[in-house]
Amino acid sequence: MDYFSLCLDAVSLVGQGVLHMAFTSRLTGKRQRPRNYAAYVSLLCAIEFFSIRFSLNGILPVSGGVLALYGVSRLGLGNQRPVSWTAAILSFYISQLSFGIINSAEAVLFPHLIGKALLYPMLLAAQAVFFGICACCYAAVLRLLSLAEDSRTPYIGLLLFPGLFFFAAELYILHTAYSFYAVSPSLEEAGKHGALLFLQVMGLAALLCTLYAYRHLCQGFQAQAALQSLTQAAQTQRVYIAEAQARYEQTKAFRHDIKNHLSVLGGLLNGGKLEEGKDYLKKLEAASDALSFPYQTGNPVVDILLGEKLGLARTNGIAAEVSVLLPRSCEIDDFDLCVIFANALDNAVSACQSAAGDRRIRIAGERQGDFYMLTFENTCSGAPLPPAGTGLSNIKSAAEKYRGAVLAEKEGQRFSLNVLLNIS
Repeated sequence: MDYFSLCLDAVSLVGQGVLHMAFTSRLTGKRQRPRNYAAYVSLLCAIEFFSIRFSLNGILPVSGGVLALYGVSRLGLGNQRPVSWTAAILSFYISQLSFGIINSAEAVLFPHLIGKALLYPMLLAAQAVFFGICACCYAAVLRLLSLAEDSRTPYIGLLLFPGLFFFAAELYILHTAYSFYAVSPSLEEAGKHGALLFLQVMGLAALLCTLYAYRHLCQGFQAQAALQSLTQAAQTQRVYIAEAQARYEQTKAFRHDIKNHLSVLGGLLNGGKLEEGKDYLKKLEAASDALSFPYQTGNPVVDILLGEKLGLARTNGIAAEVSVLLPRSCEIDDFDLCVIFANALDNAVSACQSAAGDRRIRIAGERQGDFYMLTFENTCSGAPLPPAGTGLSNIKSAAEKYRGAVLAEKEGQRFSLNVLLNIS
């Protein structure tokens, strides 16, 4: 029995180590590496050895396992401290909970099997059920929670306190109620362990409800941030649209008066007043230039936006090149065009300001059948791309509205953003 127990404990230890690391890697979105598994299982074996050698029972060995998983997650997987603590506590809580559920059944059934040949197969079956329950619980948690760097989980520390409470309660149950089994369990003992089983299942349900509430809390934060961003963008776009309408009215008025201006100019020239005619012509040219856009894309709102954004870029020493002619039959709303151009240009100007040497922005547009491809290229620093921000998310939302797509690429010190829009 001693050799059997030793082998069963080894299988349980290695299995738990593999499950802990697999769950932590999936939860944090980090790549699973064999050396991380080997390091963590080795640490668990060392903790188990010292626990047996110095008769360390209770919370100390479990605490050592939590610290070991935290260390591997922090140093091996490169996770942040709150993420590492949360993943380690959840991993051990679920495994201890699964162990407690199995213990509830063992406390009732196994005393009747002592001395019988059926005991060994039942122990193996209990170990397999333990792994199965543990894996199912991990899968349920992974459906509700992700701690990956791009998952946007603010206030992750909020999960630490309920996680610690569940964990401490489960440890208390394990080390007080299952320290020994009754040789001849009574109906009272069976009821006690049944109640403990119910409490632990309720603990699992409480954990899943907490994670469900936290996920919706994160979604609420994201929706609120997106709403604030869209509100600011809408206010900015309204300014652009109002300016475009005012520019259109000025141009309309100038075109209405152009005949009168030409009549005056013709009278001056016919009367031989060449100098007065030249002065009047200069005034007409100045008035015409004031109404013209530095960039003409066929859309007055986009023209104004380009003039403002690229004018700011030029003051910062950033060269700009624009080759865009939007189709007249374009079905894209001016507001959505402003969202795309404003966010893309803000990101491009910001990236160019952080770049050394030549700083340049290039904007091009090309029709491809029923689609129109917008390309924004800019120089940038050699640092890795940061996580996608609100600006890029807004561009993606606008593109998806027109059954389009967005592709962002970085090659060396050049960044390109391609936005494909359906204009049919």
